[in-house]
Amino acid sequence: MNRQAILPLALALFSCCSGWSLQPALAAAAGGEPAATPVEEATTTEPAASPLQLVLDRRRRLLKVMEGDRERRRFKVGVGMPGWETPVGSFRVIEKTAYPIWEHPAKGVRIPPGPTNPLGSRWIGFHRDCKGRRGFNGQEHLEVKGCVTSGFHGTPHRDSVGGAVSHGCVRLFDEDVKELFEMVQVGTPVTVLP
Repeated sequence: MNRQAILPLALALFSCCSGWSLQPALAAAAGGEPAATPVEEATTTEPAASPLQLVLDRRRRLLKVMEGDRERRRFKVGVGMPGWETPVGSFRVIEKTAYPIWEHPAKGVRIPPGPTNPLGSRWIGFHRDCKGRRGFNGQEHLEVKGCVTSGFHGTPHRDSVGGAVSHGCVRLFDEDVKELFEMVQVGTPVTVLP
């Protein structure tokens, strides 16, 4: 898919996690200046057949990478907090982005790729909901209008992995999300158990 076809879709994708938006840095695709940090475009091609399947057990806070009936890898994860639960059901990986930019949807504050980016170094989206969301996150009431995307991502807050602390996303240690990013592709099935 060419960059001009990807840009409108990529600019419309906005993420999960803490009611924040993920906006892949695609200025170069629009004819602007290339991003200073390498960025993999959000992939939106037809799903490929994948020999792997991701199975997330929210209760156990465990993500398994399955190849048929064989467990290939497992990762400890953080999941959505009460009121902002990680969605349950059957999904597919819909996008992958290296070095994502994090943007607060209400305040517009952008955090570029780097060690303080709350999404870590990788983003793997698997569920998009365009109904908007609202709720209390323990600190403030948030209302997110438009589309939100749930996905797997890294975090600089290592102590949050293993808890129910996000706004629907699945947090992994950054070294683990880098490994997962290399294992999956757009179209990889994702099953989220309660």
